[in-house]
Amino acid sequence: MFDNQTGMTMSKSSSAPVFKPLYEQIKVFLTQSLIAGEWKPGESIPSEIDLAARFNVSQGTVRKAIDALAMENILIRRQGKGTFVATHKEEQSKLRFLRLTAADGYKQPLNNRMLECKRLKADNEISQLTGLKKGTAVIEVQRLLMFSDAPKILDYIIVQSKYFRGLNSARISEHNGSLYSMYETVYGIPMVRAEEKLTAVAATPEQARMLNVAPGFPLLRVERVAYTYGDKPMEWRVGLCVTDQHHYMNELE
Repeated sequence: MFDNQTGMTMSKSSSAPVFKPLYEQIKVFLTQSLIAGEWKPGESIPSEIDLAARFNVSQGTVRKAIDALAMENILIRRQGKGTFVATHKEEQSKLRFLRLTAADGYKQPLNNRMLECKRLKADNEISQLTGLKKGTAVIEVQRLLMFSDAPKILDYIIVQSKYFRGLNSARISEHNGSLYSMYETVYGIPMVRAEEKLTAVAATPEQARMLNVAPGFPLLRVERVAYTYGDKPMEWRVGLCVTDQHHYMNELE
């Protein structure tokens, strides 16, 4: 329960107040508006003055909330134009979560080859990967990412069926863009952040065949969870990467 007078949240299990800065409350309200679809990806949000009047707070408080969402790549500020909802449709965002780069820095053409898209119930392995209950209806996608027509990433992707109705091989193949842009434009589910875990593994005979390497070849295993607004996990992905001529690159701030 939030106390408007003190700016503190009272815990149900304790009488001790929990202080939450006002800008964080405004950040939550803005996120709720995004979840409700009030402002779509790519659209501008109201001005800081209008939002300050709407929430009955100072413009500085709104600015701080927007700055926090911009730091999380949920909103994008554009000088002289306003603040916009981030979208995977924009050229600079299409490959936002792809970190594999050629060793010489050359930007190679990227193509996807669909291998399989099937519906199934989460088994022990999927449940362990995703945290979903056994028996949950999911869609599993397997595909190859090709750099200059050479297979470099073998992707295993899991999403819940109830959020991605109608997702199939044909729809994925016909979509002109990344899977994340498809989630956003077709299903109204923008992915705003991701967490990754990296480990080194040896290619199994089947993985080696698909990636055109020898069995036992060292691969970089990238396990990723992608989240939408409200920090809700929506996609689980395991990418097996050939890095003899590529490296994983990330920017730390």
